[in-house]
Amino acid sequence: MDSKNAITTPQPQSHQHYGHALAGMLGPAFVASVAYVDPGNVAANITSGARYGYLLVWVLVLANCMSVLIQYQSAKLGIVTGNSLPEILGERLGDGGRFMFFMQAEVIAIATDLAEVIGGAIALKLLFGLPLFVGGCIIGIISTVLLIFQKSATHHIFERMIIGLLLVITFGFIAGLFIDPPNPVQVLQGLVPHFQGTETVLMATSMLGATVMPHAIYLHSTLVNDHYSAGQKKPDIKTLLHGSKVDVVWALLLAGTVNLALLILAANSLHGMTGTDTIEGAQQAIEQVLGPVIGTIFSVGLLASSLSSTSVGTYAGAEIMHGLLRIKAPMWACRVVTLVPALVVLWFAKNPTEALIVGQVVLSIGIPFAIIPLMKYTHDSSLMGDYVDGPVKFAINMAVVSLIVALNVILVFLTLSGRS
Repeated sequence: MDSKNAITTPQPQSHQHYGHALAGMLGPAFVASVAYVDPGNVAANITSGARYGYLLVWVLVLANCMSVLIQYQSAKLGIVTGNSLPEILGERLGDGGRFMFFMQAEVIAIATDLAEVIGGAIALKLLFGLPLFVGGCIIGIISTVLLIFQKSATHHIFERMIIGLLLVITFGFIAGLFIDPPNPVQVLQGLVPHFQGTETVLMATSMLGATVMPHAIYLHSTLVNDHYSAGQKKPDIKTLLHGSKVDVVWALLLAGTVNLALLILAANSLHGMTGTDTIEGAQQAIEQVLGPVIGTIFSVGLLASSLSSTSVGTYAGAEIMHGLLRIKAPMWACRVVTLVPALVVLWFAKNPTEALIVGQVVLSIGIPFAIIPLMKYTHDSSLMGDYVDGPVKFAINMAVVSLIVALNVILVFLTLSGRS
C-alpha cells in the first residue's frame, strides 16, 4: 500500500499540479471583497477626492492593508475549525446571549442593505429615470434571483457571477481615468501621511473607521467551507491557508484599486466642485466633466456594486441566523427581512442620503461585535491547535482592532453630536 502511494503521488507531480490546486481555492475572498466596494464606499471616496484632492490617498492604502489582515483571519478561523464565526459564537454563548447577538447582527444586516439597495435604486434612476422605490424593488428581485445559485451544488456559479459583477464594478469606476489620466507625482505625494485642518482628520477617521464591514467578517469564515460541495475532497489545512492568503491579497488588491480609482478620479476631475456629497451629484459632475458615456459607465458600475453587495449581504445574514439561532431559513425570507426596511426608506425619505449616514453609524456600532471575537478565537489554542496566533501576531491584531474600534467610536460620537 505504501509503495503504491509512493508511485501515485511523487513529489514532482505534486508541484506540477500545485498551480491548478491553487486556482481551485480562489473565490471566497473575491465574494467577501464586494463589501469593500459597495455604494457607501463609492460616495465616501468620491467626496474625499472632490473635497481634498489627493490628500487622503494614504488613508485608503492603510485601510486596505488592515482589511487584508482581518479578512485572512476570518478565512483562517473557518479553514482550521471547519466552522464559521457565527457557528462558534452560537456554540459558546447561552440562549439569551445567542439571541441578543443575533438581534444586533440582524440590525447590522438591515443597515448594510439600506446603503446597497438605495445605491442601486439611484443607479437605475440615473440610467433609466425610474422612481427610487421602483428601482429598489427591481434591485430586490434581481438580487434574489442571484441568491438562487448560492446553494452548495451551484455555489461556484454564484461565485463566478459575483466575481463577474466585481469586474464590471472595476471597469465602471476606473473608465474615467483613461479619459483624463491623473498626475502620477500628485498621486505619489498623496501616499505621504498628512492632514490639512480638522475637517481632513474627520474625513480620514470616517474612511478608516468604515474600513471593516461586519457582515464580511462573519461571511468569509463560511465562504471558505461553502467553496467545497458536500463530499468534495479538500486540500490539507496548510495548503488551504496558503491558498487563502493568495485569494485575500488578490481580492482586496482589486477592491482597493477600485476605491483608489474612485478617489483619484474625483481628485483629478472633480476637485473643488460642489454637489458631489451625494452619489447622484457625483455622477452628474462626472458626466459634466468627462462626458455622458463615462457618466453612464459609472452608473453601470454603481448598479453592479449594488447587486453584488446586496446579494452577498443577504447571504451573510442567512449564515448569521443559521450559526447563532441554528435556523436554516429560506434565502428569500432573509432577503425580505433586510429589503423591506430599505424600500420603506425609499418610499418615505425625502433625502435617502441622510438614511445612508444613519446606516453608517449603525454599522460602526456593530464592528466590535464581529472583530473582537474573531481575534479572540484565532488566539485560542483549544480552537486553532497548531495554527493558533502567536503572541506577536496577536499583539498586531489587537493593535489593529483597537485602532478600528476607537475610530468608529469617534465617528459615532461626532455624527450623533452633529459635528461630522
